[in-house]
Amino acid sequence: MREISSKSVVQQAGSLGWKRLFDFVGKHWGPRQVATADGRAVPWELGRALRSYALGLLAILAITVLYRHQPLVNVTTVGFSFLLAILIAAAVSGFGTSLLMSFAAALAYDYFFIPPVGEWNISDPQNWIALFAFVITAAVGSTLSFATRRQTRIARRQRQEAERLYELSQRLLSAGDPLALCNAIPQDVVEAFGPRAGALLLAQDQAVFYSAGGSHFFDTAELKASLAQKTVRIDGGSSLCYVPLRLGVKLIGTLGLAHAELSEETLEALGPLVTIAIERARAIEQVGRIEGLRDSEKLRSALLDAITHEFRTPLTAMKVSVTGMLSDLNFDREQCRDLLSMIDEGCDRIDQLVGEVSQMSQIESGHVQLKLGRHSVCELIDTVLTECRGILGSRSVERRAANEEVVIRADLGWATKVLAHLITNANLYSTPGTPIIIRTETGNGLVFFHVADQGPGIESSEIPRIFEKFYRGKEHRCRVQGTGMGLPIAKAIAEAHGGTMSAISRLGEGSVFTFSLPIDRSLD
Repeated sequence: MREISSKSVVQQAGSLGWKRLFDFVGKHWGPRQVATADGRAVPWELGRALRSYALGLLAILAITVLYRHQPLVNVTTVGFSFLLAILIAAAVSGFGTSLLMSFAAALAYDYFFIPPVGEWNISDPQNWIALFAFVITAAVGSTLSFATRRQTRIARRQRQEAERLYELSQRLLSAGDPLALCNAIPQDVVEAFGPRAGALLLAQDQAVFYSAGGSHFFDTAELKASLAQKTVRIDGGSSLCYVPLRLGVKLIGTLGLAHAELSEETLEALGPLVTIAIERARAIEQVGRIEGLRDSEKLRSALLDAITHEFRTPLTAMKVSVTGMLSDLNFDREQCRDLLSMIDEGCDRIDQLVGEVSQMSQIESGHVQLKLGRHSVCELIDTVLTECRGILGSRSVERRAANEEVVIRADLGWATKVLAHLITNANLYSTPGTPIIIRTETGNGLVFFHVADQGPGIESSEIPRIFEKFYRGKEHRCRVQGTGMGLPIAKAIAEAHGGTMSAISRLGEGSVFTFSLPIDRSLD
């Protein structure tokens, strides 16, 4: 075999074209290559490559110097040391550095350690074996290392995308309003995964929702055209991708993303997630609408039952009185007065029922328009006691108002109805001859009005229900007339003012009903 000198080696390497050789190595096996989700390698930076090459050559030089000063060193030990260094370089820096180290190690191994020492003599087959061992070690080590790093990066990226999918699902599945959800989906996806923009097109009404600035990235016609696709479509030229939103065979829309660096698996998982969130919000809205209709029907039925029952009593009395007067019986003046009084009371009762129904309807529909003004506590109490004078009769009322000059902000007409109803209830349920106590106190920017009676009281289990529409206490529903609308109306009026209403009671000792109205501090 012909002996090859060092000069001829350099000349032959030059004839191969060093520039093309290093360009090829750098392009395909450059040091510290970065793998994308689909396995493509990002080209290495020149400065980092030169630094890796220098460190690799320095490692070969260090091993050579170390073993050159060991007189009894084994040639095999030197060879394995070079192999170990090349393997480490392949794992850390990639094939380019390890390949350069392989040639350097082969030359140093031949020149300094294989007899005849001090000469490059590659005619010996063991020199070729050593060179091929170094190169194969570099190739296999770098390939395995690069594959491992790529799989690690892919796994890490998939884990991060799965975590973001979970966080996005928590955010989307917590929404209940379909319109608000559709408005939020593009921006939520942008915040979760980092694309430049997002767009959502619904197939049902062709409505399009964009993230902030998203309308500049998407063409509406292209979005609508993407409704025909069955799988994720990625347009590499415009850096746009379209994710179909399908629930089984039903198409509900499409999701567009601009400059989204997501794996296809994540995009495929994103579609069903957004679809389920939209359908869930629609289902919740539908259930709420059905429940609302059902409650409305129950309310209408209960109202009709209550009104029918309450109307029947005064109408019966009026019918009896009118029939008697029309029968040409010889009633004296006093008897006629009694019959007319029954008719008058029946009319008043019917008028009260109609008024309660009207008030309940206004409150339920939200059409109550409060005309708020400045009124003192004393003014409110005086107005109510004047209205209730005929109802109270001989029953006394004790006023224990602490700060009657405190100014409240209220609609005097509606606030009067609240206090008047509580006083009327106290009069109906109080033991004859006992007084009604009105007491006030201030706190937390509110005036609290307490109306206490000395009646039979209310069972503790019934107190939470007395403010429900049409509910009446089981011990009093047959003794006292009523529809069960008064307390719910009074509570709704107090809450419309920004106040509250509550009750406490003890059996045999009476009840205390409390409502509050805000203090007017506009002149403070």
